[in-house]
Amino acid sequence: MAMVVIEETELPDVALPVAALKRHLRLGTGFDEADVQGDVLCSFLRAALAAIEGRTGKALVSRSFTLRIAEWRDPFGVILPVAPVTALTRVSTIGADATVTDLELTGFRLVGDTHDPKVVAVGGSLPSIPSNGAVEIEIVAGYGPAFGDLPGDLAQAVLLLAAHYYEYRDETALSDGCMPFGVTSLISRYRRLGLGAAR
Repeated sequence: MAMVVIEETELPDVALPVAALKRHLRLGTGFDEADVQGDVLCSFLRAALAAIEGRTGKALVSRSFTLRIAEWRDPFGVILPVAPVTALTRVSTIGADATVTDLELTGFRLVGDTHDPKVVAVGGSLPSIPSNGAVEIEIVAGYGPAFGDLPGDLAQAVLLLAAHYYEYRDETALSDGCMPFGVTSLISRYRRLGLGAAR
């Protein structure tokens, strides 16, 4: 199934736990607030959030996503690539000429799941996709609008990883995406698992 995921709303700086990261750094490294600007910490927090979301397939802080689908794998339901999903806000067909047709949401149902939430058709099959066109599904995904809404282990993982990025910010050898063991342990139960391997 060809699917493109578009993040519609960017996480605002105000939602980032800058104060919590400062406290964490002060306790762990003797961090002095005068040594670094808030926007630098914001960049480390955004990187940590993105890395953990990429490893887990979870949206941590709530925002809107649009899924653009060119063909159905299952005509009765589609597994969503991000969780947890809290709302289905739009389903539209896109014609080859870019004509957009919004469909009634009453024809669809959101099936919640820890790892594989799904949108299914109510009483039938999913709508046909126009030739050379697509279907767009808009959802809201995340644990809540604030960092404090995250489960404690995920919140701790974000702070640990952001602190790791801060502490090793000058180590170019670490640029290949390494993640400390403490972080991988905290996020392990949130990762999607296939047959013997992470999906």
